[in-house]
Amino acid sequence: MNVIIGTSGWQYRDWRGAFYPQKLPQRLWLEHFATHFATVESNAAFYRLPEHETFVKWRERTPPDFRWAVKASRFLTHIKRLREPEEPVARLMGRAAGLEQRLDTILLQLPPTLKADPELLRECLAQFPAGTRVAVEPRHESWWTDEVRALLERYGAALCWADRMEQPVTPLWRTADWGYLRFHTGLENWRYRPETLQLWADRLVATYGDSDVLVYFNNDPGCAAVIDAVLFADAVRRAGGTPTRVPTADQATGLAWPAPEPAGR
Repeated sequence: MNVIIGTSGWQYRDWRGAFYPQKLPQRLWLEHFATHFATVESNAAFYRLPEHETFVKWRERTPPDFRWAVKASRFLTHIKRLREPEEPVARLMGRAAGLEQRLDTILLQLPPTLKADPELLRECLAQFPAGTRVAVEPRHESWWTDEVRALLERYGAALCWADRMEQPVTPLWRTADWGYLRFHTGLENWRYRPETLQLWADRLVATYGDSDVLVYFNNDPGCAAVIDAVLFADAVRRAGGTPTRVPTADQATGLAWPAPEPAGR
């Protein structure tokens, strides 16, 4: 199976001098990132949806094999709370079309206070053009029902697996022929313990077989996301999967290698 590994965003100041060379201008960070990773999840679109021209420039600055996941605008998910989705989805897709073939997935992260409403979700999913890969990350436990699972399967939408504090916070359902996993918070000063990363790699290989899975590390403080992405790639190989490119230790000499030992847990 192919495991496409990246981070949630790339413009973090504390990555300078660690992942990004100290003297590298910030305007070249995306190019540097895309040299060492094959995908990124754009969280910027959640806070302020970029213009079409921005997506075009991102496409032009990344190599042909680079994949983008775009987090849907909070206007759709948190302000409208999935109501009246036609215009927000059309605007999102119209602008993200600037990525062309590099656009891989749209992430719908739902508010933690939004309780299950399958009809709202169905109407929203129905607005996306045929063939659009949509991952859905509900954050209220009322969504974990057979009806919701069947709805995701019907639309070919992936339930976004999510980890917080090294525990799954979603059911480990496979609802599409591809997968999506987000790492939020590890136990070692934002870092994940190696055994937890190995457990997730084993789960992915066992569940998805020959399919592809997008994996993003959202634990950005202290460059933890980059370090854990590298370690996760090794875990995927041990599990029998094939990870996409990640940095090596000598390409990120400012990072804290190797991983710390578990602190008495």
